[in-house]
Amino acid sequence: MAQEIELKFIVNHDAVDALRNHLHTLGGEHHAPSQLLNIYFETPDNWLRRHDMGLRIRGENGRYEMTMKIAGRVTGGLHQRPEYNVALSEPVLDLTQLPAEVWPDGNLPAGLASSVQPLFSTDFYREKWCLDVDGSRIEIALDLGDVKAGEFAEPICELELELLRGDTRAVLKLAKQLLSQTGLRQGSLSKAARGYHLAQGNAPRENTPTTILRTAAKATVEQGLEASLDLALSQWQ
Repeated sequence: MAQEIELKFIVNHDAVDALRNHLHTLGGEHHAPSQLLNIYFETPDNWLRRHDMGLRIRGENGRYEMTMKIAGRVTGGLHQRPEYNVALSEPVLDLTQLPAEVWPDGNLPAGLASSVQPLFSTDFYREKWCLDVDGSRIEIALDLGDVKAGEFAEPICELELELLRGDTRAVLKLAKQLLSQTGLRQGSLSKAARGYHLAQGNAPRENTPTTILRTAAKATVEQGLEASLDLALSQWQ
């Protein structure tokens, strides 16, 4: 079992080249873009989703891996989630290879293996930079492609910072530095969450920047709080 700790950003398409050039200046170990094809699975009654679990098979350069992610937490945009990875010889699910601790009651539920089916997919190219920040190892991944479910698709244009080893504060420090680049803003939706949205028959959503709260220079604390609540409600709606 591995603990995935990452921070995600949405990248404006027009800013990709400038961002890539900036990442090259950080002095990290660069890995050329590689295609990643991911198939996500679910049951007809969304059993995995209801248990906050995500199941996929990833293919890259002729190698395959099955991954199960289970419930985690998000703090200040930092995603922390346990994941279990199993190497496969072919892109075929084998849930019996997952450890018992993955399942809510410690056992593979009867009939689950036969009921999971492909639900949506992601197809993107990942370019990576690995660098050290204050003694911690961080992987920067630039993902460009699409998430698809049936006739619907949304573009993927994201930057992810993943802590490979060390202190989470190093991720936040690097994130603060990168935010000085234009066309970059923090994102909260995972690729899987976007895939589920499309698989439910929802139309693709446009990634629009969050509205910045502006108050009058002489606004009271109460007026500022009221404006904040109004803005939060408008975003939620």
